[in-house]
Amino acid sequence: MNRIIQTTVFAFFFFVATNNVFAQDSNISEQTKQNGTNDPDAQLKETLYTKYKKEVRSYDKNDFDALFFDFFKKQKDASLQLTQEEFYTYTIKIAIYSEKLGLLYKDQKEEAMRTKQEWFDKSYADYLNSKK
Repeated sequence: MNRIIQTTVFAFFFFVATNNVFAQDSNISEQTKQNGTNDPDAQLKETLYTKYKKEVRSYDKNDFDALFFDFFKKQKDASLQLTQEEFYTYTIKIAIYSEKLGLLYKDQKEEAMRTKQEWFDKSYADYLNSKK
């Protein structure tokens, strides 16, 4: 009898935990649908967001500054062209850090979410056009 109760409780907690994980992953897709964008790179952005979310949320200000300046240095270098994945890795990491700031500073949440969306909306095609 005790074994049945333990199994039931474990199954319940497992269901709740996985439900929360899947709900968070679909949040990005819902944002994309709400914005009405037909971004051909949306799947890549979502994958990178999921991949780097925990890592970037543990960044301190120095880590973020290094990431940010490295991105702009590479972006402005005329002899260097970032790959699509490199470009989106930088922009999505910056978007995640903006999201983190919104979670830390509640009074700046709206601004942080707007900044996150701006970085999330960056386009590799626009980047390539700026390199011409």
